[in-house]
Amino acid sequence: MASPSVEIEVGPHTVRISNPDRVYFAQRGETKLDLANYYLSVGDGIVRALRERPCMLHRYPDGTSGDKIYQKRLPKGAPAWVETVEVTFPSGRTANELCVTELASVIWAVQMSTVEFHPWHSRRADTERPDELRIDLDPQPGTGFLETKLVAQTVHEVLDELGAPGWPKTSGSKGLHIYVRIEPRFGFREVRRAALAFAREVERRVPAQVTTAWWKEQRGAQVFLDYNQNARDRTIAAAYSVRGKPNGPVSAPVTWAELPDVEIEDFTIATMPARFARLGDLHAGIDDAVWSIEPLLEWADRDERDHGLGDAPYPPNFPKQEGEPPRVQPSRMNKANWSNAPAATDDVEPRQLD
Repeated sequence: MASPSVEIEVGPHTVRISNPDRVYFAQRGETKLDLANYYLSVGDGIVRALRERPCMLHRYPDGTSGDKIYQKRLPKGAPAWVETVEVTFPSGRTANELCVTELASVIWAVQMSTVEFHPWHSRRADTERPDELRIDLDPQPGTGFLETKLVAQTVHEVLDELGAPGWPKTSGSKGLHIYVRIEPRFGFREVRRAALAFAREVERRVPAQVTTAWWKEQRGAQVFLDYNQNARDRTIAAAYSVRGKPNGPVSAPVTWAELPDVEIEDFTIATMPARFARLGDLHAGIDDAVWSIEPLLEWADRDERDHGLGDAPYPPNFPKQEGEPPRVQPSRMNKANWSNAPAATDDVEPRQLD
């Protein structure tokens, strides 16, 4: 017997949603169809966040109370109108990932049980040159969203000094993301180097509140500025993406003015449609606010020249990089570690990102 389904008209396309009554979010009982309708309600925002970007999908075939599937390659059975882009992973292997150009592709991904959308920070025109610098504020144990918001004030101050427009949003999990639209002139290595220099400057200004330490044992009760979110193939939840939790939280764009008063729990698939209808997409101007990372590259040169601060560790699925320090926890350091590095693989998924 065929499963129940409904058809949704999305622009010129018809998307079939099977099992529309399957509960995806247990706290309030929202269903797969409710999820599709949510993405329709924020259509301009989610398409702007994903447009022309390679996109990894977090799929929950049994709803968010079930298992998660990390889907890098486009799922089989996609209609001909669903577009893709070929990307290269740190290991050198390639794959075709979803590349959203219209809202119907988002709704088709929901039909394929996608809850979360995690785009790259480069676009299809040149996947090797990012056009987005990402500042990820990740509170560590002993800190919370309040401390993260306080650190964001310093981030805002530094961005203002640089003349770089920053576009904040909640992560939908624990922390905050701030995006800076940049000229797509530099590769992943240079953009990551710029992000590390920015993070170190924020750490220098509020050292009691901020850490750039890659190893958790060194962080303490501080907010971690995750510079590695700017490395190749590192993705974070898009603006307006729902997160895979029973209450259906949303990664929500916010203004700098309202940030001190917002909470993660304010933004869910139940509340965001009305907010979007009232305010529109708060990131609507992001593509018109392009900035150059050259000042940050100068800061990186300064840090190396004046402070002896070179590179920092890469994520574990990367090949050993030139100039990278030993990729091993300091408490386990020994001479053998200085030459050893883990093998690269595209099949090992990094930690759940906030």
